[in-house]
Amino acid sequence: MDQNIPVVILCGGLGTRLREETEYKPKPMVEIGGKPVLWHIMKVYAHYGFRRFILCLGYKGNVIKDYFLNYEAMSNDFTLHLGRKDSLTYQSSHTEQGFDITLVDTGLKTMTGGRVKRIEQFINSDTFMVTYGDGLANVDIGALVAFHRHHGKLTTLTATRPPSRYGILDMTAEGHVHRFREKVQTEWINGGFLVCNRRVFDYLDADCVLEHEPMARLAAEGQLMGFRHEGFWVGMDTFREYELLNQMWDAGDVPWRVW
Repeated sequence: MDQNIPVVILCGGLGTRLREETEYKPKPMVEIGGKPVLWHIMKVYAHYGFRRFILCLGYKGNVIKDYFLNYEAMSNDFTLHLGRKDSLTYQSSHTEQGFDITLVDTGLKTMTGGRVKRIEQFINSDTFMVTYGDGLANVDIGALVAFHRHHGKLTTLTATRPPSRYGILDMTAEGHVHRFREKVQTEWINGGFLVCNRRVFDYLDADCVLEHEPMARLAAEGQLMGFRHEGFWVGMDTFREYELLNQMWDAGDVPWRVW
């Protein structure tokens, strides 16, 4: 398996439904267990050997830039040698070795497809991956890439069925409720964790929404496949999911921590 396949992570959205946390930081920098959700996503890919990342920045992208520019110092013990050119000696090493991270300003209000289009120049392989900067899952990335290569189509998305947030009523036309069900699985949805052939760039333009016309066209042309993921998946879209993920981390129930 070619582990040089780049992983594009969409990090530019406004995160308006998580305003409690995103007023001063972009959503991918909202912390789960003391680490940004972006870090968790990158750790999942790195576990399968994919350590080349391209981050599509937008809203408060400088916060993400500052985080990675200071990552070595903030993640290691070190000794300062004042007055010397080699003024810093690291006394420890973090576990994120070999990460290659390209940070690209893709615009403040650019849509998802436009963000991917704007990083085309950084993709020098036939295959690349794309995911959202707020979705956590224990997807088997190796199996996902193998599935994509086996079917030979242009795009694979990870299909998941999260439980409904609301109880489901089975009700007659007259209004009689004869069954109430909680935590019912929804229909299959796009959970991110996409694998794409670079020919997908021909379906994108600078202003498009990836999930709208490009996906619809790929599906109509028979070029979109779904990798069924029956395991854990949560999109951290609201404060409710933020609290849930932190509660899981604090309790040690962390299904996405495959590393």
